[in-house]
Amino acid sequence: MTHHRNARLNEQFKREISQVLSQKVRDPRIGRVLVTEVRVTPDLWLARVFFRSQDEANGPETTKKGLEKAAPFIRRELGKVLRLRRIPELRFVHDTTLDSASRIEEVLREVLPKEDQGVGAGGDEGAGAGEDQG
Repeated sequence: MTHHRNARLNEQFKREISQVLSQKVRDPRIGRVLVTEVRVTPDLWLARVFFRSQDEANGPETTKKGLEKAAPFIRRELGKVLRLRRIPELRFVHDTTLDSASRIEEVLREVLPKEDQGVGAGGDEGAGAGEDQG
């Protein structure tokens, strides 16, 4: 039961933090930010907020500094919306999963075409019509 509650809280925090960032935070260092995931500890002491910067002008470190500066304001806004005894501390983490996935795809594209050509040519010749028809 706690797992379901924690999952619901994670989604609710993600939704509310995204809304606060898009509508109320005006720090130019932040720009457009995509909140990809929020992980709240079961005791509500800490929430790790994973983000990706949508602006090319602001790097992840600049965006992170702006988010850390805005964290107390975001917590106050969350306190107005959420009915919880405690609003957790917010820790912002740059999400690199897309970068890792892109790198894996790039490596696979380099490797797979070579294997496909070898398997396709050898597989068609080895299982040729001579064995099936004869």
